[in-house]
Amino acid sequence: MKKILLLTLIMLVNINLAMAQQNTASIKFEKTLHNFGEFSENEPIQTCAFKFTNVGTAPLIINQAIGSCGCTIPTYTKTPIRPGEKGEIKVTYKGKGLYPGHFKKSITIRTNGDPSMVRLYIEGTMTDSQQQSEAEKK
Repeated sequence: MKKILLLTLIMLVNINLAMAQQNTASIKFEKTLHNFGEFSENEPIQTCAFKFTNVGTAPLIINQAIGSCGCTIPTYTKTPIRPGEKGEIKVTYKGKGLYPGHFKKSITIRTNGDPSMVRLYIEGTMTDSQQQSEAEKK
């Protein structure tokens, strides 16, 4: 009798775990890398948007979005995103006062969904304003 009760209890716990796993949020991005290409030091602020969809069955909550340095500033929706709905994370790169050249920065996204952490990347090449003006003279 004890074995039957124990087996029944184990079976109920497994069923509850399986049902809990089915009701989760899941984030899916259209792309995880944005390339700004070349831009001048005279226009150091560049912006892009990473679009995503909640492909899960529960509301998706973005808990945190952090840039790898102070020049990379992400903004995101603070309200839950229902299953099937879309959202976006806007990222601004502020290159003012930074050295010209190629850069690659990351943005770490943390959610209540699966996966719970996603990395987005931005890259580009900021050209020297003096090189730009010399090229225009030629």
